[in-house]
Amino acid sequence: MTSRQRVYRQTLQVLEGTGLSRAVAPLTQGIGAVFMLHRVLPASSAAFQPNRHLEVTPEFLRATVERIRHNGYKIISLGEAVDLLKMGYGLDNEGTRYAVLTFDDGFRDNHDIAYPILKELGVPFTIFLTSGFLDRTSQVWWVALERLIATRSLLDLSGLPGAPESTLSCRSDEEKCVAFKRAVRWLTCDLREEAQREAIIVLAERHGLDLGALADELMMTWDDARRLAEDPLVTLGAHTHDHYALARLSPDEAAADIQRGIARMEEELGRRPKYFAYPYGFEAAAGPRDGEIAEAIGFRACLTTQPGVLRATHARNLMLLPRVSLNGHFQDEFMVDQYLTGMPFVLYDAAKWAASGFGLKPRISRLFPSTR
Repeated sequence: MTSRQRVYRQTLQVLEGTGLSRAVAPLTQGIGAVFMLHRVLPASSAAFQPNRHLEVTPEFLRATVERIRHNGYKIISLGEAVDLLKMGYGLDNEGTRYAVLTFDDGFRDNHDIAYPILKELGVPFTIFLTSGFLDRTSQVWWVALERLIATRSLLDLSGLPGAPESTLSCRSDEEKCVAFKRAVRWLTCDLREEAQREAIIVLAERHGLDLGALADELMMTWDDARRLAEDPLVTLGAHTHDHYALARLSPDEAAADIQRGIARMEEELGRRPKYFAYPYGFEAAAGPRDGEIAEAIGFRACLTTQPGVLRATHARNLMLLPRVSLNGHFQDEFMVDQYLTGMPFVLYDAAKWAASGFGLKPRISRLFPSTR
C-alpha cells in the first residue's frame, strides 16, 4: 500500500471513528450509488500484485452486499436506477436509497465466482463486456505486463518506440513494482492506443508469454455471456471492442470502437446493449466529447470511473455518471459504510479543487498565450 493509500484509509477511519460523515450524510449521500468492480478472486499472498486494486475477494463481495443492505439501501438493476435517476428521487416516499453493482471487462471470475454468490443473494448486477476480450483478439495488457515482470529478472524493451530503457530490472519485488510503474507510464502516456497493444504483443513474443492462453484463462467466453444473459438478474452492457481510452482516439475512431463492440454483442447475444461503461473512465480517458459520441449512438446511460454518488442533478447528463470503486486495497466493511455517506467524495472534490489552485489556475492560464 502506498503512502497516499494509507492516508486515504486513515482519513476514512477518522470519519468512521468521529461519526462526522454520518452526521452530514443527509447532505452528502445523494440518492443512490453505482459500485464498480472488476475481478473477484481468492486472496493472494504474492508480494508483487500491481493489479491488486482491481481484485476483491468473494468474502468481501458478500460483505459489501451485507453492508449496503444494512445501511438501508436496496440493490437494484442499472435500468431501474436510471429510471429513478431521471425522476430525481429514491425508491419510495420514505426516501429509500438504491445501489447498483457493476463489473467491467468480462473476466471469467465474474461468471465462475461472482455470479453464484450474487445469484444466491438475489442481487441484480451488470457486466460491461469488452467484446475483443471475448473474441480473443484484444490484449488484457495490464495483466500481461504483470505476468511478464513477475516471471523474469529483466524485461527487454530494446527497439520498442519510446521505451524508457532498453531493459528494466525485475530482480526483486521492489524492482518489479518500479518496472511495472515505468512500463505503464510508457504504454499509456507515450504510445498511442494501437502502438501500446503492438508493444505488448512484441514483449509477449520476445519473452514467451502466450497471449491467447492468457485470454482463455482470464476472460469469459461468449457461451458464458449467453448463460448470464438468460438470467433476469443480469444486465450485459457494452465496454467497446478493444478497450481503448476513447479520449485518446479521434471522434471517428472512438465511435468505431464502440460500434464494433455493440455489433459483436448483437451478433453473439441477439440483443443490443442499452448501457455503456468507458474503458478506464477517468477524465483523461473519457470526457464530454465521448459522452456526446455515446449519446449519438443511442445509449440510455453511460458510466465513468470518476468517483461519486448519484445525485438528482446527474439526470441532466446520463452519459457521464460517476461510480464508487471497490478497490482491492481497501477491503474493509467500514469503507463501504463511508462510501455510502458520500463524504469521501466531497473530500475528494475539495482536494481536487485545492490542487487546481482553488479554481484560479485555469482562469489565470487563459490570460496568457500557450507556449506549446
